[in-house]
Amino acid sequence: MNKWRENLKAWLLLSTGLGTILVLMGSTFYIVVLQSFGLHSSFGDEVAFTLEHWQTVLSDTVFQKALFYSIKVSLLGAILSIIVAYPIAMWLRKPLPAKVTIITMLRAPMLVPGLVAAFLFVNMISYHGILNEALVYLGIWDQPHTLQNDEFGWGVVILQMWKNIPFALILIGGAVNSLKSDLLDAAANLGSNPWQRFRYVVFPLSLGAVQVSFILIFIGALGDFAFYSVAGPRDTYSLARLMQMTAYQYDEWNQSAVMAMMIMLTSAFFTIIVSMLIKPLSRKKGEIK
Repeated sequence: MNKWRENLKAWLLLSTGLGTILVLMGSTFYIVVLQSFGLHSSFGDEVAFTLEHWQTVLSDTVFQKALFYSIKVSLLGAILSIIVAYPIAMWLRKPLPAKVTIITMLRAPMLVPGLVAAFLFVNMISYHGILNEALVYLGIWDQPHTLQNDEFGWGVVILQMWKNIPFALILIGGAVNSLKSDLLDAAANLGSNPWQRFRYVVFPLSLGAVQVSFILIFIGALGDFAFYSVAGPRDTYSLARLMQMTAYQYDEWNQSAVMAMMIMLTSAFFTIIVSMLIKPLSRKKGEIK
């Protein structure tokens, strides 16, 4: 009886936060799911269960291209952000002059709205922007080149990195700083070089932070609207941009709901994949050669 009361008390304590998520935040999710299957209409139209909206969206070549493009750019942005954040985190472990100032400057991009950053970046790499003019002045190029809205999406990747490296640095830096120096000193005394210390000590012990960083950066990049709209290619849409156009320009809210579901399902899929890949790496054992 006492155990049952304790369990009930625990659920009652959780109900305040969990209820907010399930009722307020979850209500939007429920509507999107129902709308994607034709069971909800924003305009009072007749509702009935159907898979037609899913079939229309999934068979659309424009959607397929947008899905591939969004996944490609999001993966590159997340992976490169983490790769760049690691050496910076290792460098910040050392006692440095004006360390607080350096950390503050590295975190500055987090304070700049994405849309503002996208316009600043486009202006910098435009045909007569700062970068083109500087390269022409230095004699590296004979004339300016068109760099903005590249077809591959490198501009969006660079913006994702610029925005997310500070975030990755907070998580990975926290994990790296939590490692005791005695652990690294012991590895050095056993004959390991800096790369081996990173590979066999630092990296496995900070994989939790890597996993969280990758998942949050990837999900944010996959659903991003500002960077893709301003700096992305003109012949390819991102999922967020295509979803917005489908709903507001073509009034196809059911198909837009399907795209929203695909963003969430894609995020969940890669979250599971990353978790499956990282789990065995964190348990890797072996001798340092």
